[in-house]
Amino acid sequence: MACRLADSAFLLKGPHQTSIRSRRIATQCSPGLYDLKWENPLQKGIKHKGHSFSPKKIHIVRAVAVPVAPISEDSAEYRKQLADSYGFRQIGEPLPENVTLKDVIDSLPRKVFEIDDGKAWTSVLISVTSYSLGLFMISKAPWYLLPLAWAWTGTAVTGFFVIGHDCAHKSFAKNKLVEDIVGTLAFLPLIYPYEPWRFKHDRHHAKTNMLSEDTAWHPVLKEEFDSSPLLRKAIIYGYGPIRPWMSIGHWLIWHFDLSKFRPNEVKRVKISLACVFAFMGIGWPLIIYKAGILGWIKFWLMPWLGYHFWMSTFTMVHHTAPHIPFKSSNEWNAAQAQLNGTVHCDYPKWIEILCHHINVHIPHHISPRIPSYNLQVAHKSIQENWGKYLNEATWNWRLMKTIMTMCHVYDEEHNYAAFDQLAPEDSEPITFLKKVMPDYA
Repeated sequence: MACRLADSAFLLKGPHQTSIRSRRIATQCSPGLYDLKWENPLQKGIKHKGHSFSPKKIHIVRAVAVPVAPISEDSAEYRKQLADSYGFRQIGEPLPENVTLKDVIDSLPRKVFEIDDGKAWTSVLISVTSYSLGLFMISKAPWYLLPLAWAWTGTAVTGFFVIGHDCAHKSFAKNKLVEDIVGTLAFLPLIYPYEPWRFKHDRHHAKTNMLSEDTAWHPVLKEEFDSSPLLRKAIIYGYGPIRPWMSIGHWLIWHFDLSKFRPNEVKRVKISLACVFAFMGIGWPLIIYKAGILGWIKFWLMPWLGYHFWMSTFTMVHHTAPHIPFKSSNEWNAAQAQLNGTVHCDYPKWIEILCHHINVHIPHHISPRIPSYNLQVAHKSIQENWGKYLNEATWNWRLMKTIMTMCHVYDEEHNYAAFDQLAPEDSEPITFLKKVMPDYA
């Protein structure tokens, strides 16, 4: 255990006023933390190099190590240090085992579950208007301002995804046919098949942070990481530098393979896939006909990549941190996974508005039936009743750096093992991120 000897000094006060400056020493010793106890024995006389010093002018200061109790991992001080280290505003206390998800749901005011058609269609108006403005900006912007126009448009089209997301959770409109139509149309510019995504996303909510069953992102399994050198390299890059666009891989793998769906789901999956392929077969050629291949890149591809940046970033931050565990099904607890295992993250106001507050994410996981326009009120209620258990952050570079350089391979004891711990010779991308990513919190 660390033994700290701090600010110890041997001071001789005499005619020469000689002093040795204090210094800090760290070493290894027996278990326990140690503080300093100062003693000042009076010497009756010391001879040095032929000089005799008066006892009244000689003081010997001796440092003695005294054990101090280490900081408990359950203490508020420890969680505060952890939060500062990871880029969090707060890391919540562990939720007691006897608290159920129903307990948390029952504490919410009934009004947060109410569907308001006016607010729902206002969100559609916000997304259509902001996306149209983005396309106009792209058409008029000089080349050096195009990145700003793409950033705006990619964020605006993410709002379409959130509208479809509400429709899939049956929290957009009172008419379920309207929800299916709006959800399908909202997903089309993203070439996301609505029904396949809905089926997979429902399982994410039912099995949040369950190691094998969660259909969103989860830690890399050790056996997968060790299976082949080529796959290991791909995983390191995927969970490293290109992680902010890894949702593209998730989109491809999970939503177009009919074998991944139950027999009673396949018919609806085929309808959604037909809609997506129709958009690609009609919409893309029209864009190319009007604006050429470069126009297709400018008006569709770059905003689409912007959307996937937010899709990946939001998903990463929602459920990934070194202290948030993924558990096997026999250890999993629904209340702990949804309340303790979900992160609330504040983004700049314009992003929150365009993305319809999807990052007020804890109440959404407590009950997916809460409409996006009621998430803020629901979160305030959760803060009042369960605030000490919440994980909260304001988006910052240290938070992203923590996730991208530490949260990699599943480890039962520590939750995650970083790539550069397990395979340092292959982890140059992670070393690169550690060097170049800012550490501002």
